[in-house]
Amino acid sequence: MIEIKNLSLHVGTFSLKDINLNINDKEYFVILGPTGAGKSLLIECIAGLYLVKRGEILVDKRDITRLPPEKRNIGYLPQDYVLFPFLDVRRNIAFGLKQCKLNKAEVCERTDNLCSLLGIASLSNRDVRSLSGGEKQRVAMARALAPSPNILLMDEPLSNLDVQTGKRLRLELRQLTKQLGITVVHVTHSQVEAEEIADRISIMNDGKLEQVGSPEEIFFYPVNEMVSDFIGSPNILDCQTYRPLGNGLAEVSSGGLRVVLAHGDSPVKRIALFPRDIYVSETQPPGPPQVNRFQGFISKIIQHGRLIRLHINVGGNTLQAEMPEDVFESMNLTVGKEVFVILKLRRIRVLDGTDRSS
Repeated sequence: MIEIKNLSLHVGTFSLKDINLNINDKEYFVILGPTGAGKSLLIECIAGLYLVKRGEILVDKRDITRLPPEKRNIGYLPQDYVLFPFLDVRRNIAFGLKQCKLNKAEVCERTDNLCSLLGIASLSNRDVRSLSGGEKQRVAMARALAPSPNILLMDEPLSNLDVQTGKRLRLELRQLTKQLGITVVHVTHSQVEAEEIADRISIMNDGKLEQVGSPEEIFFYPVNEMVSDFIGSPNILDCQTYRPLGNGLAEVSSGGLRVVLAHGDSPVKRIALFPRDIYVSETQPPGPPQVNRFQGFISKIIQHGRLIRLHINVGGNTLQAEMPEDVFESMNLTVGKEVFVILKLRRIRVLDGTDRSS
């Protein structure tokens, strides 16, 4: 268990302002927030990379605030991996064992086990400069895990990977760390990444913790305007009818929309869908027209940083969709224009009906 009490620090243009946070034993905890929020600085303090003069950091009630990094039994995976180009894969992994006072046989055994666990045994003698991004990430992870840390800190570990590789590896990351039974603190700016892997999430902004909670609490019940603006308010639709379709699917009606979603046999009162999970097209997209494909018109266009949010009137409902600025600029979208939308079936969430509006 990690306890952070009244932690404040200022380094260059970054700062932490009276951080109080508890991270549970064996929890997969994600720190999410915009660039410059202080996310990396926070885990660097936990790792022992900065001298903390105000506040305390405790692990299992033991004060580690002023311990040197090598005395903390904490693994740290920086954003750029920092693999040693003059060492091959095996020696990169074994490098982290030099402080463990293991004999040569023990080092070889642990290195072999990690290579097998992370699926990189066939790469063990390769020059790290010849590896792909995903392979480098696995080697860096093995090196961080080699000393058998109780805690693993990861700073944007998947940010340098392509979308498909990142999606595959983030699920493997969670499965692997749960298997090893270690506490993970994972920094990211990706909401999708956080939603898929976190037990709990904290939102950071300007050196402060804005909200801490489960993915559902963070994404569907933001506590203030900053969190709401950063996350993007979800589309929440009240359902008038519900009909099971079998095979794990159901159909609900909301206003003039009939929406198919992945759900069992229990009734559905409300559904939610994030703006990023609504696809917008100027022309009718291919595919069965009856499955979550609708036509509407744009009623409002709002720029939010590098994102464009569209308000689209569809069947008596106003849906918010979101797209990157460059994608928007490549399309001829204006207020009043008719567009086609697709609601991504697997991204539709069923809400429990609990009133948390307060």
